[in-house]
Amino acid sequence: MVPTGPYGTWPSPIDGALAASHDGMPEYVGVVGDEIWWTAPRPAEGGRRALMRRRADGAEESVLPAPWNVRSRVIEYGGRPWAGAVGGTGTPLVVFVHFPDQRLYAYEPDGDAAPRPLTPLSPVGGGLRWVDPTIHAGAGEVWCVLEEFTGEKPTDVRRVIAAVPLDGSAADDRGAVRELSDGRHRFVTGPQVSPDGRQAAWIGWDHPRMPWDGTEVMLGEVAAAGPFTGVRSVAGGTEESIPQVGWTADGHLLFASDRNGWWNLYRGTDEAPLCPREEEFGGPLWKIGLQWFQPLANGLIAVVHGAGTTTLGILDPETGELVDAAGPWTAWGSTLAVHGTRVVGVAASPRSGHEIVELDTRTGRTRVIGSAHQDAVDPAYYPEPQIRLFTGPEGRDIHAHIYPPHSPDRIAPGDELPPYVVWAHGGPTGHAPLVLDLEIAYFTSRGIGVAEVNYGGSAGHGREYRNRLREQWGVVDVEDCAAVARALADEGTADSGRLAIRGGSAGGWTTAASLAFTDVYACGTVLFPILDLTDWASADGTHDFESQYLESLIGPFAEVPDRYRDRSPAQHAQSVTAPFLLLQGLDDVICPPVQCERFLARMTGRGIPHAYLTFEGEGHGFRREDTLIRALEAELSLYAQTFGIARPDIPVLELDK
Repeated sequence: MVPTGPYGTWPSPIDGALAASHDGMPEYVGVVGDEIWWTAPRPAEGGRRALMRRRADGAEESVLPAPWNVRSRVIEYGGRPWAGAVGGTGTPLVVFVHFPDQRLYAYEPDGDAAPRPLTPLSPVGGGLRWVDPTIHAGAGEVWCVLEEFTGEKPTDVRRVIAAVPLDGSAADDRGAVRELSDGRHRFVTGPQVSPDGRQAAWIGWDHPRMPWDGTEVMLGEVAAAGPFTGVRSVAGGTEESIPQVGWTADGHLLFASDRNGWWNLYRGTDEAPLCPREEEFGGPLWKIGLQWFQPLANGLIAVVHGAGTTTLGILDPETGELVDAAGPWTAWGSTLAVHGTRVVGVAASPRSGHEIVELDTRTGRTRVIGSAHQDAVDPAYYPEPQIRLFTGPEGRDIHAHIYPPHSPDRIAPGDELPPYVVWAHGGPTGHAPLVLDLEIAYFTSRGIGVAEVNYGGSAGHGREYRNRLREQWGVVDVEDCAAVARALADEGTADSGRLAIRGGSAGGWTTAASLAFTDVYACGTVLFPILDLTDWASADGTHDFESQYLESLIGPFAEVPDRYRDRSPAQHAQSVTAPFLLLQGLDDVICPPVQCERFLARMTGRGIPHAYLTFEGEGHGFRREDTLIRALEAELSLYAQTFGIARPDIPVLELDK
């Protein structure tokens, strides 16, 4: 007989160390010769990103030892940091960005030489940064995006498409870098070259738009020397978002556009999408070089698509027929690679973490080929999610994933309702995927429910749903999270007196605003947040990429300055009456620690229990194993103290007043 235990007190084999070891996901899949390569998180190695290879015989190994860290800082969120090809010797050649110095390096992993730098260091500002590379061996170059700081301010920056010599002649000479684009856009992606090598296509956009608001597809002629010529805009606009561009095997331009309200796939000048559906065949371009589609040599197109959940499909552009791959996966990452008739991507499900999956288009069979984690514990401890649709203010739909408390070892007393934590995702133009997350399992296996809310403004449900947050940030997101929390309490799923909220980055904003402007929650966990809009919108408030994001989320500052003050949790610290935990990386340039410090100064002497934990060496989002463990245990301790739960197995979080 299964023992009875109060919610929140249940023992669990999913501890902080196990959850931390599974943090992050593989990214940036590519093909080098007969091998599949990708980047993978390494929390136990200081949070570095390792470059992995799967050899033709199935052996999986790291290409570079620690401390090599394959990760770009372009637009601070980065993007595709490596490119590979088979060199003249018949062995792999890889070009990659090393995170600490942001230089491009070339490396032949099957040789004896160490990685050699291709680009110089810069004495100015944030220096020279690179992303989204492509090797052009015939020209002896690698083409990529160059982000160049021209001053000390985070907005003193320019971005162009550039060609870097593979011979290393630019390692000490910025002048050896050949600029290919003309700088007409503040933001650009790497160029996609047509099959005949004569044209290059890329995406550009400008402030105050974000790439999910409006972008343009640019087309130029490839010149033997010098920049692209005849550059012109061929698709997109201020209210049309195009997140990816490419070419079909027979030379037609291919791109994803939300001109019909959903990111559908278009070819050339065709007015109609190749497969018109109220589904997304693209997503928000938070990183440079994301991929939701890849053409195959036989004319078919591999696509990641869906609404809410996503799957991998094979699209026939001539008939519009779409055949989905079989398998349990509910979320496919925005990275695809094609190897002959095989398609490789990153996928996860509610019962499995992110893994490298291969589809054989000839047979329709899929198989896991890399980065798969063996079940560290009995899957009986994994949460069992429910896909729910709630009703918010004015009758609007709210999408959410509900993870009830679940354990094979304990049941709760029949007269007790469980505590629940509402999770607000970051972005805010992002979404919470339906996948196995051991941080969620950490709580549910102990008897604390989790509700992931894809509030209005989230991606995955069309442009109209995304646009709900225009000038409504701090309103719609807060209302939608509260509506889900109240509904769970009203239906008897959750204990109305034991509701919490948590989130990081934009989710930290939503959490802090929820504590300041609602009375729904008993406590909250705020991670690396935005707390003061006026400060964040100032010249030095944040990085360049998001420096004008608030123009759409809040409104033009010159026109509605009071709105910036009225919605900021930092300006309403006196309204926060619930205990909270504040977690912050000290190297965060996106949401700097000063925001937390000013907020805490306004809380001084108010008698509200709270804790502030900072972490050296962490930026925007935590990556190191020790940080992840400390943060998770501190969060659980906050809930235990607030909800009256005995948890002697974790360190007690000291709460100040």
